[in-house]
Amino acid sequence: MMDRVTLCEVAPRDGFQPVRTFIPTESKIETVKRLAASGLDRIEIGAFVSPKAIPQMADIREVWAATRDQDTFRPSVLVPNAKGAELALEQGLKEIVFVLSVSESHNRSNVARSVAESMGELRALIERLDEVQGGFLRVNLATCFDCPFEGTIARERVTALVAAISPLRAQIEYGICDTTGRANPAQVAALFAALVPVVGAAGQDLAFHGHDTFGLGVANALYAYQAGVRIFDAAAGGLGGCPFAPGASGNTATEDLIFAFENMGIATGVNLNALLDAAGYVASLDPPSSGGHLTRVPRGRALGPAHKSPTEIVDCSAG
Repeated sequence: MMDRVTLCEVAPRDGFQPVRTFIPTESKIETVKRLAASGLDRIEIGAFVSPKAIPQMADIREVWAATRDQDTFRPSVLVPNAKGAELALEQGLKEIVFVLSVSESHNRSNVARSVAESMGELRALIERLDEVQGGFLRVNLATCFDCPFEGTIARERVTALVAAISPLRAQIEYGICDTTGRANPAQVAALFAALVPVVGAAGQDLAFHGHDTFGLGVANALYAYQAGVRIFDAAAGGLGGCPFAPGASGNTATEDLIFAFENMGIATGVNLNALLDAAGYVASLDPPSSGGHLTRVPRGRALGPAHKSPTEIVDCSAG
């Protein structure tokens, strides 16, 4: 049987949040619908955060109301605290992505709390989520490899935080985030080698959330895969970046990851042609922020010989 990975699409949240010009609500709704039509299993549709801190997420309720009847994907939203989670649950959302940082400095910059205070928010969130049938928790751990304020993050700090969170709830999925995009494949392999057996023994799951700041997004994802990870965050069109992590640029492009996995014989369940259409639409909403590689390749070459027109097929047999 072909191995399979799950792509969690984060363009509607992580991709859009640093964009300074407000993206029309209708365009955000269209983004979610196009991404869903490509076959993506999971889409992070936005965040319940302070509109003063992240103005781009001010219309999350409208985006959710217009897409909640889509039954082909699992919607999730990011929250920085228990209040955000309560607002999401009140709207009928059941998949919550809670964010806290391994780095004390970044946590204060990102969510205006100490790590200890965020842990208190997480406990309150879990108590409330446990009342919801089908409630699902992802904990995104930011700055697992590097912090823009503290530099390299020791592996032991990440494993210690996971160990502190693990007993709080049976079902937890950890998003291990390369927030600044500075991680290299050796670091990724080493961290997941330490985490996979521990998290797996607890019956919990791991996901890798990479950025492509230094062009290592796909390579890092492949090393995470080799270490046993099967869930990956990515953003169509390569948009994204943390507004509170200076120098962090876009997420690893969804289309680049799909191309890599599918050409390795690893199924994603995503229609690459439809995803490239969606990625082009996403990139058009803020062209200066777009990244990735596959959207710059002629479509026929990106999709393979079966999709090429006769004029695109080159006979190399003559040398």
